[in-house]
Order: sequence, then structure tokens, then C-alpha cells
Amino acid sequence: MVTERRSGGTVAHRLIEEHLVEGHMVAGEEIGLRIDQTLTQDATGTLVMQELEALGPERVRTELSVQYVDHNLLQADERNAEDHAFLRSAARRYGIWYSKPGNGVSHPTHMQRFGVPGKSLAGSDSHTCAAGSMGMLAIGVGGLEVALAMTGQPLYVRMPQIWGVRLTGTLPEWASAKDVILEMLRRHGVKGAVGRVLEYHGPGLAHLTAMDRHVIANMGAELGATTSVFPADDAVRAFLRTEGREHDFREIAAEPGARYDLEEDIDLSGLQPLIARPTSPGNVVAVREVAGEPIGQAVIGSSANPGLRDFAMAAAMVRGRQTSPAVSFDVNPTSREILQDLTRAGATFDLLAAGARLHQAGCLGCIGMGQAPAVGRNSLRTFPRNFPGRSGTEEDAVWLCSPETATASALTGAITDPRDWASEHHVPYPELELPEQATVNAAMLESPPPPDEAAHVQLERGPNISALPELDPLPDTIDVPVLLTAGDDVSTDEISPAGARALPYRSNIPKLSEFTLTRLDADYPRRAAELRDGGGHVIVAGENWGQGSSREHAAITLRYLGLRAVIAKSYARIHWQNLANFGVVPLEFDDPADHARIQPGDRLRLDGLHEALAPRGPSTLTAHNTTRDERYRLHHRLSDRQRRAVLAGGAIPALARCAGGNGPTTEERHR
Repeated sequence: MVTERRSGGTVAHRLIEEHLVEGHMVAGEEIGLRIDQTLTQDATGTLVMQELEALGPERVRTELSVQYVDHNLLQADERNAEDHAFLRSAARRYGIWYSKPGNGVSHPTHMQRFGVPGKSLAGSDSHTCAAGSMGMLAIGVGGLEVALAMTGQPLYVRMPQIWGVRLTGTLPEWASAKDVILEMLRRHGVKGAVGRVLEYHGPGLAHLTAMDRHVIANMGAELGATTSVFPADDAVRAFLRTEGREHDFREIAAEPGARYDLEEDIDLSGLQPLIARPTSPGNVVAVREVAGEPIGQAVIGSSANPGLRDFAMAAAMVRGRQTSPAVSFDVNPTSREILQDLTRAGATFDLLAAGARLHQAGCLGCIGMGQAPAVGRNSLRTFPRNFPGRSGTEEDAVWLCSPETATASALTGAITDPRDWASEHHVPYPELELPEQATVNAAMLESPPPPDEAAHVQLERGPNISALPELDPLPDTIDVPVLLTAGDDVSTDEISPAGARALPYRSNIPKLSEFTLTRLDADYPRRAAELRDGGGHVIVAGENWGQGSSREHAAITLRYLGLRAVIAKSYARIHWQNLANFGVVPLEFDDPADHARIQPGDRLRLDGLHEALAPRGPSTLTAHNTTRDERYRLHHRLSDRQRRAVLAGGAIPALARCAGGNGPTTEERHR
């Protein structure tokens, strides 16, 4: 049960206060945060580097920025390789560390090599929040937000409520950290933590390693949380010691008597193996409720279960056994370091001997770049998301579970509770012996050259890398058709698809736009393009529009195709901010019931947009459905900063206006 009270003195408050440069720590108010580190990955990084180029700094102004190549690793043609060359040249030009292809998934690799308790981290990947596992203030945002942070600008977010989750007890055998976050999703669904920080505390933390906490913090994104945080304690110190970086440790704890806005308790000893049914991370049930469902694939790895312990557990379970002939058992290592340690311990041999298929270190199947399952066959994955089609198969059936459940099911050929498998086969719970010192491998990390050398680096821009689209200012009146109406919980995977067909075009906005919303309406790109020169169109959406990935492509391709406004019941945090960054007006219904009154093809007229978006002006307006002669009251939640951006056509045009002397003064911006 969640209870509410006034908060203060929490780990989250300490981290926010240390980095606060603008605004007040009042829930719901916009605040500006100083960013110490940034993280970009290749599926979002090419746009970030183009945006950075447009912003014009000689060198990044953060303490540390890292560009990872972990998503688009499959090189079926030249496009991904071109992107990698561009990213490396941009990293060298602007003073950014470069993590080579195959070095590992950004989140665990960053934690291993660069994570520091007490630092702030902004990443162009929604699972950046995983670094909260080691006492960092780590927030996933759109790429433009990261590019701005790299130039030394604050990161703007709404001050969240702090939700304290008190953990007690100890996890029982065959349950693990994945079951903790699945329990939170079972209780609260995919919108339960919107506008909130999840802060885990209590005596149960003593039994969770830093990588266990990574599993929990990572999937806070699936609850819609701004981020998740843990204290930096002995578990974090032990992790850094293993990585040869104990000198980076700093203890961070809540003050005695810290107060949370909301409070909840989880008794770890009462948890059981859980699983999320297709097609939502929030559709969670006990594994025993669905046991016996045949499967065709089981995959372990990804940023949601990245630790050595998770792979070692799977290896111990399959040692001396053979996985079901009907199952493809895929091992997706999350970093080269972990793969080396698995191999050194003999666990890689155990996995391969049992029939596992070993893939390179990276995201891969998590975003549909390989390992796509067969149609009509259940796929069990330790991944964070199972949105429709994200696996690369249109009619997929992806379930999310722990490594223990995935491995037990791979052995039996059907969804199996690992407790029942162990009992039937008289298997004792494995006692894992993990190394006290990790096999640190820094050879795949390229440090940036000194400034005098970097200044002469030329960007290597292949033909698949398009220019950023021109963004025109917002007109005072929009009188356009509704091209699409959508229901609740539409994800960015459905707006701008993942998978091996679309991902190679992440740097080519015109080509990528051809995939936009095709899961909901196969003809949407063509019809949108036809309306673009005539004023564009609007979209009407339900609750939580744009949940999931931080990819700003889901906003920029919509804008490229002529989208002027979205009218929704509510938005996911990152996508809402991305829309504003690219000049799309994110509006909300005063009365959510009006959503059902609007049909595709209806024509909506919005007058007085300049007044409704003027700084310190009203935040309400009326939409006139001229097809049905109905009117709907609308509102927006944009700050004055965001209003200026939308009016200018996007954040980059707004900054260009400021640079030209036509924008707000510093005093005006800070009012």
C-alpha cells in the first residue's frame, strides 16, 4: 500500500540539491540540473552529434562524456559501419570517450568504468536510470537534451515526488532482483511512477549487490519513473573494489528520519518468480500461473540483467545438461569484461555445451537487431521491454522474466518456475563463486585526443547521414485534419520502430520517416507527407502516449512528416519533452472523455496558439472540430522555456534566435 506524506532528507533530495542550478525543489516545478557526465549510444548518438555540431561548441563542457556503440552492431550492409565511423570522428572532434562496437551495453559498461557515486548523468537512452544503482542521479532524456548538457547547459526536468520503497527480508532461493522490479510493475503498471523518483532503502538492501540494484533501477523506466536511486553503501564500495576503482567511492545515505512523498514496503522473503506476459512490462503474473506454455526461445542478457552473477547462474543451471531441442537458448553478453570473466571461470563452456548460442556483447535482440523469434512461438527474455514488434518480429509473443526462469524454461521447453524444476530434478540452489577482481579491459575504450589535435578532426559523414530537417515557426492557427487516433500506452517502438529493418536508418530522417507509425497505420507516412505542404496534421492519443524508449526519432520523424500537435489524455515524460524540443505542441484534454468524440479525418482548428504559448501566458485553449461542430477544452504543461522553443519551431531554432539577439535575456529566462 502506498501512503503519502511530506518529504525531505532523502538520497534523491541530496543528489538533486547538489546539482540544482535553477528553480525550486517543489514537486511539479521545472528545475535545472548541472550535469557531470553524459552517455550516448549509437541508435540515438548520430542525431546527438549532429545537434552538437549545430550548437557549435569547440569541446564538450562536461566532466566526462562517453559515446557507446551497442545497438546497431549487425552490419548487413554499409549503413551501420558508416554511423560508427561518424560517431568515432565526432567523439574525437568534441572530446568524448568512444566505446568500440562489441565492448558492451552502455549501462553496465558505464557503471563498470565510469560510474561515480554522487555524480549526475544524462543519457540519450531511457535506461540511463540504471546508474542510480550506485548512488548517481542518472536520468534518461532525448538526444537534444544530452547535446545541450554537453555544451554546459542545465538539464531541465520537472521536480519529481520521491517515492520511498522500503525493502525488508532476504530474497528466497530461485527468486532474484528481476522479481523485485516485476513485483513493482505487478502492483503499479507502466504509469505508476510517472513524475516520481523511486528510492530504495531499508534493511533488505544489505542482501542486494550493486548489480542486483542495477536490475531494479534499470526497469524503473518501465514504471515511467524520472529515475531510481539507491544509497552508495558497502555494496557499491565492493563493486568499485572489484572493478579496481575503490578510490571513486563516496558514501551517500539518506539523513536520519528522511521523509518521502510516498512510501511502500516490499518484503523480499515473500517474493516468488514472476513473469510479464506479452505485450507489456506491466502485465505481470506468477510464473506458476502460466507454467506449461511451450516456448521456442529463451534469451539471457541485456541491460536489464547485465551482471556476471546472472550469466553464471544460468551456466550453473545448465551444467551437464542439454537445453530442449525445441528452444533456441541465446546468450547475449552485456560487456566484454563479463564475457571474459565467464570464460575464465569455465561458464562459457558450460553454456555452449548445453546448446546455448553465444552472441557478441551488445543490445542486439533487445531492440530487434538479431535474435528475432518465430511467429507463433513464445520467447522468454530477461530484457526490459516486450512492446509489440520490438523483437523484430511483427507478430511476436515476448515474455519478460529472470535468468532463473528463462534457463529453467529453456531446459524443459515450456514456461517453468525454477523452484519446480529444481524440486523435480533434485537440483540444489547453486552457490556461485564470483571473482574478487574483474577482468578489467579498457582496450576497447578510446580516450579523446587533446584539444589542439581534436580541433583538426573532420567528421566522417557517410551518404546515409542526412542533415537535420529545417523547422519552421509555429503558426498562430492550425486548421488541419486528424490523421490518426490512438489508444493508451502507445510506445515509441510503435511510433518509430526498432528492429533490423528500421534501425540502420537512424541517421537518415527522410528514410526513417517511412517507418513512422506503420504498426498502427501502414499508410500513415504517405498520407502525412501528402498533407505536409498544406499545413500538416494532428494526432489524437490516449493515456501515456510515447512510453518506452527515449529515442527522439519518435518526435523528429513525426515533425518531418508535418505533425503540428498531439492531443492526448497524458504523455510519457521523455516523449512529451522531445515533442516540445522539435516544435510539436503537446496538448492534453481537460475532459479525457472528449478523446472518444474525435475520429480520423475530422478537421480540427486551433486558434490563438501564440497567446496560449506566450511566456507567462495562459495554458488553456479550445479545439474546434469543424467536421462535427464540437469544441474541446485543452491545456498544456509547458514551461516558459519550452513555450519559446515550440513557438520558434523547436529548441535549436529558439537557441538560434537567442544567439541572433532576438531571444529572451538571461534575466528573462530565469524569471
